[in-house]
Amino acid sequence: MNESFGARLRARLDACGPLCVGIDPSPALLSAWGLDDSPLGLERFSRSVVEAVGDVAAVVKPQSAFYERWGSRGIAVLERTIAALREAGTLVVLDVKRGDIDSTMAAYAEAYLDRGSPLAADAVTLSPYLGFESLAGAIASAVANDAGVFVLARTSNPEAAPLQRLVADQVVAGATAANKGHFPFGPVGLVMGATLPELEHSPADLNGPILAPGLGAQGATPADVARLFGPVRHAVVPSVSRAVLADPKRLRSRTITLRDECAALLGVVAQK
Repeated sequence: MNESFGARLRARLDACGPLCVGIDPSPALLSAWGLDDSPLGLERFSRSVVEAVGDVAAVVKPQSAFYERWGSRGIAVLERTIAALREAGTLVVLDVKRGDIDSTMAAYAEAYLDRGSPLAADAVTLSPYLGFESLAGAIASAVANDAGVFVLARTSNPEAAPLQRLVADQVVAGATAANKGHFPFGPVGLVMGATLPELEHSPADLNGPILAPGLGAQGATPADVARLFGPVRHAVVPSVSRAVLADPKRLRSRTITLRDECAALLGVVAQK
């Protein structure tokens, strides 16, 4: 990778339109697809999602927990899924939500951001609740490896609101500072739910991308995304999982329809 994460993400959004599709192979979804809750079922599910959306979604976000629960066999499937997504040309955000002290964060960064790692993604999700500065090593690693991070700020689950309201301003400020001087996006994005009633903590000066989960099953619509993130609509990446994953036969068509709705409302014209 010779381009920064921000440059690759901007190019991918402009080419495909603003949408992230999550790969969430929960036991319930495996069953709905007629697959066994097993590493083999996990592999078939993941391969099918990659084949269906890898060339039409700007970003794909595997949820690491659903692979980790199968130990080494699940991690092996995750490695192959990441490799297949890269081959398809999509950007990979690995949803791991890691956050720890400096030495531990360095190990996480090596696992998920180092170019030589079999789990290396274009970006990962991080938790800032040991202090934003505890993420400094991971952010430095992301820059060194032309990768990115998405830091939890205001997530889509309602039970997070009381805690996150207390610290979201610090998270937004830390990310904004880390992104200064970068173009077109800095390496530090934020996770801000599309289901929020309003943006209480403005990311107007972020100079970075915003991953906005909550589209579909959690109740948010493309119109909600456009309303909520109007001033930074060029930087928002709405994220959907269950709403498109529920029916494997319509996975690709639903993804394209939702992607195009988001593109129209956010002012990004998908070329594919």
